[in-house]
Amino acid sequence: MQLIAVGLNHTTAPVSLREQLALAPDQLGQAVRAARGWFARIDQQGGDEAAILSTCNRTEMYAASRAPNPLEASACFLADYHQLNVAELRPHLYMLPQDQAVRHAFRVASGLDSMVLGEPQILGQMKDAVRHADEAGGLGTYLHQMFQRSFSVAKEVRSTTAIGAHSVSMAAAAVRLSQRIFDKISDQNVLFIGAGEMIELCATHFAAHNPKSITVANRTMERGETLAERFNGRAITLAALPEQLGQFDIVISCTASSLPLIGLGLVERAIKARRHKPMFMVDLAVPRDIEPEVARLDDVFLYTVDDLGQVVQTGLESRQAAVAQAEAIIDTRVQSFMHWVGDRAVVPVIQDLHESSEVMRLFELERARKMLARGDDVEAVLDALSKGLTAKFLHGPQQALHRAQGDERARLAALLPQLFRGRR
Repeated sequence: MQLIAVGLNHTTAPVSLREQLALAPDQLGQAVRAARGWFARIDQQGGDEAAILSTCNRTEMYAASRAPNPLEASACFLADYHQLNVAELRPHLYMLPQDQAVRHAFRVASGLDSMVLGEPQILGQMKDAVRHADEAGGLGTYLHQMFQRSFSVAKEVRSTTAIGAHSVSMAAAAVRLSQRIFDKISDQNVLFIGAGEMIELCATHFAAHNPKSITVANRTMERGETLAERFNGRAITLAALPEQLGQFDIVISCTASSLPLIGLGLVERAIKARRHKPMFMVDLAVPRDIEPEVARLDDVFLYTVDDLGQVVQTGLESRQAAVAQAEAIIDTRVQSFMHWVGDRAVVPVIQDLHESSEVMRLFELERARKMLARGDDVEAVLDALSKGLTAKFLHGPQQALHRAQGDERARLAALLPQLFRGRR
């Protein structure tokens, strides 16, 4: 069984490509089942495992498969499932086998592969992805164990290193950028589109600066009102955006919509209604909530998740010691997991040895019982039993040694004494 990780992230692909591979949480189960079906057509032995992680910064598939080339199969699956040209997609993919795949999973869970170094949100997203994969039947012995160890490693890294200390979150970066446009956030009307974890985090950061007003626009009023009440704000539906967008100076959006919610025409009308007063917009969604053409408008300052990524790199140098410490922990845990994988690989061999040995034992035991039944001497029966077992156990190794030639015979000759050196 081969472990692999294939995907792309904020360092290998632009947001325009990442949004084409992005999957909403309720789409993960279907994608996992499709991935297993893809492998089943290649690997006739079956038992292939798959899990898919998709966030605003990455989409990647983890798999355990006996297919001849699972890395290439995974790349082709991602392209086919998202109706993309595999030749155009491949340059943006990382394709990691065995221990490299395990190391990648451990680093992702620990926040070492995130745009915001050490951010904790990715761990929750990975746990959600694992839950969806499990519900879709994608997890088996290998991936289940790998992810459980990923979570354990992440906990160890966060508790024993300062990897998350002084990190600048995406929400804090949004506040910092808005302060370049507006001197005082306290004089601005702020709109949050969506009601998920990232929007909640952004609302917390902006609320600390006491904006003039806070509004939450969401598909369902109930969830929007719940979030808005926490910050003494109000809630509106997404349907109200065309009429009310012009009222807001700062707009932060992060939803799971597969299509843009705010188009160029809508923003043009809003800017006209504002008499060209500047509007600061942040699109943290992948796929994007705001059409990229909006950035061309003179009075709009639009930032994407990748733009904020450049801001959060501030202070990275001061955390390099913590990174080195975290990497050392991960290396040790990868070695331990790969040792477990190696042990798993020989389990079928050990099972076969036990089964064949049991057949030999039962055959000789039955022969001994027949000898006793016809009245043979007990000592002679025991002697025949022991010799019969010994001959059967040694027959295979002796035949292998006789058939081998050259270096193979020398290796067997050195190995066999170790295998049959029993305790006295």
